[in-house]
Amino acid sequence: MTIAGGIILIMLGAILTWAVEFDIAGLDINVVGAVLMLGGLVWLLFAIYRVRIARRAVAPTTTVVEEDPVTHRRVYQERPYDDPPVV
Repeated sequence: MTIAGGIILIMLGAILTWAVEFDIAGLDINVVGAVLMLGGLVWLLFAIYRVRIARRAVAPTTTVVEEDPVTHRRVYQERPYDDPPVV
């Protein structure tokens, strides 16, 4: 509910700002709606950032050393963590 939560807050804030004609003593509904919209925008941007970070490509940790032409079996060798990525 990362991106959906931000969108819901933006929609709720817009409804409170422009569609609700209700007065509460000591509380301005328009200000509450604007704060919810700004909070929803920040939440949405943070959620997009987190999704983008999670989808980064990861290089494989093994490389093919040799392949047997008869059985088509591959022999893999584990790469140390400090090696540069294989492209």
